[in-house]
Amino acid sequence: MNIRVMVVDESPARADLLRRALHDMGCLVVACIGPDEHIPTCVHDTQPDVIIIDVDSPDRDTLEHLCVIDRDQPRPVVLFTHDDDRDKIRAAMRAGVSAYVVRGFSSERVQPVIEVAIARFQEFQAVRSRLDRANVSLAERKRIERAKGILMKSRGCAEDEAHRLLRKMAMDRGKRLADIADTLIAAQDLLSQG
Repeated sequence: MNIRVMVVDESPARADLLRRALHDMGCLVVACIGPDEHIPTCVHDTQPDVIIIDVDSPDRDTLEHLCVIDRDQPRPVVLFTHDDDRDKIRAAMRAGVSAYVVRGFSSERVQPVIEVAIARFQEFQAVRSRLDRANVSLAERKRIERAKGILMKSRGCAEDEAHRLLRKMAMDRGKRLADIADTLIAAQDLLSQG
């Protein structure tokens, strides 16, 4: 298991045990910090493949840091804790935690937990990517429909003719249909302001 790991632990002794277990698994520990440090900055500086957090109970600041990481530089996060509070578990999962392990760190569980966290993270990222692509496609379709409406009104043509005109403009200029639609919409907006 050749991965770069950042350890966040409130206990130096526990962090040392975790670091040794990770080393024995073939992992490279790129940082070992306390939860009171600015975790997103450390992630940016060290670029770990996985973040492992070992705390008695995740606090609000740690969860906020994880939200920032999930938004700006997502990666698998494993959280070992003793806190089995349902609200904390939900908050951690919303913050981007891939594996929430109650009853704390155990060296024999580290490798399978990391593997599950990585697999879960990759699956979630794939779903997120498909959703992003679908949203972009839907937004482009809406702009193309608006551009067709502009052409239909200005040229007095039917929808299929407006679509054909947009496609021809896109092909003639070597651009995507959505780009031509954006240009047409911008021009129409500019003309309607005057």
